[in-house]
Amino acid sequence: MIDDSVQVGAEHAEQEENYFISMTDMMVGVLFIFIIMLMTFALNFRTQTDISEEQIRRLRDATAEARSVAERLDKLQERVQAELSALSKADQVRSELLQKIRDRLAAEGLNVVIDEVSGVLRLTEDAVRFPVDSAALTNSAAQNVAKIARILAELLPSYTASSPNVAARVETVFIEGHTDKTGNQDRNWQLSTERAVNTYRAMIATAPALRNLRNSASTEILSVSGYAETRPVPGVSTNDYAVHRRIDLRFVMEVDRSHRLQEVLELTKAMQGRLNDLRKAVERVNAP
Repeated sequence: MIDDSVQVGAEHAEQEENYFISMTDMMVGVLFIFIIMLMTFALNFRTQTDISEEQIRRLRDATAEARSVAERLDKLQERVQAELSALSKADQVRSELLQKIRDRLAAEGLNVVIDEVSGVLRLTEDAVRFPVDSAALTNSAAQNVAKIARILAELLPSYTASSPNVAARVETVFIEGHTDKTGNQDRNWQLSTERAVNTYRAMIATAPALRNLRNSASTEILSVSGYAETRPVPGVSTNDYAVHRRIDLRFVMEVDRSHRLQEVLELTKAMQGRLNDLRKAVERVNAP
């Protein structure tokens, strides 16, 4: 059973971040255009030796438009900086949570790997091992999953929508199943998802309260997805099969990007209008 909606959710989170990056790139582009227009205006102005009263009036209008664009640029930069600050704070909170989970697991004798950039807690083959072409947890793997579930049940409530004491909250914890590169790809997609589902079921069996954890949309935090062999462990040979037959826990933080990005988009549209007005004002000044 492949949970397509979960995979879409993960892709949606990545798309939102990519969208924000594109918005900041657009802001830089708008600023660059604005600077070029002002330089052009200044050069044209300096080449004129006889300025009429009408040209002076046009110059004042152009200056007013330039001041308006500059003010809107300042606002846009403030909004972008606020969004960057929110993303940075969410990353800090997620890093704090991952380190707490890692330390608690280490105290239980389980070593896991943290990828702070992607927000992944990687359950190595020493923690959760799967036999070849099997989604069944070994006895030791099942015991380790139980330890992981108990620690998550203790720590996650302080990082969910019900907690008022954190700057950013967990939106989803994806239980991600993976395979090595061997075998039939269609089988690997099924196998990776079954591994994620079996891990999820084992966790819920140990800590049923995990199903009560909700995000601000009132949906369960825990979810599953399978990636077959498409996401090998970075820096590890694809021939190291046991390492790639694994479970990753990916923590996605809740950041209200949509509202702030809409504000940035509206400011950008307004600035485009102002830039058009400025261009027309410059053309009027240079008109004979």
